[in-house]
Amino acid sequence: MRRTKEAAQRTRRRVLRAAREVFARQGVARTSLEQVARAAGVTRGAVYWHFRNKADLFYRMREEISLPLLDRIDLALAPAAAGDPLVGIESMLRALLDEVEGNRATRTVFSIVNFRCEYVDEFRRELRRQARRTARFVELLARGYRRAARTGVLRPGLAPETAALETCAFTIGLLRLRLMGAGVRASSTHLRELAAQHVSGLRRSS
Repeated sequence: MRRTKEAAQRTRRRVLRAAREVFARQGVARTSLEQVARAAGVTRGAVYWHFRNKADLFYRMREEISLPLLDRIDLALAPAAAGDPLVGIESMLRALLDEVEGNRATRTVFSIVNFRCEYVDEFRRELRRQARRTARFVELLARGYRRAARTGVLRPGLAPETAALETCAFTIGLLRLRLMGAGVRASSTHLRELAAQHVSGLRRSS
């Protein structure tokens, strides 16, 4: 029984890996489950055993990457993450950028979500989900910036909510530029420098 379970999990992982590669190569709309099955070296029935349809496969692939990232963001932005709240925010940005730069699976899924999926029909709810998660990200940032304002390290006159939107726009924009290769060097060090400069610009001058 245990071997059967392990074999099923291996098949599931192979299908998810294959889906990432095929979706990234030709787009979600132009991909069939039969193509994913061929790429994974399994039957179409094996794909249907684990996933109801293409939309289910897409969402499972998405969650495999996004849930661990959300956990890391929550941890980095927790009040106890650092005495200086801006240090926690910079740490979170570095962790996010390092994950995208250092993890090929994460980078591939982000690229699919940004450039290889049309959000219509059964994929329409993914856009709503992204909107909810972005709003949650902004609120977590705003909490951090409110703590920074209370401790006197946030730039005077800068509203925490404005700072949160600025950081959200910076993060999404930088990730999209990186995925497109548009003038952003593929280097964790360079991305970390950009994150540090962004947070530094929101800090109170000494």
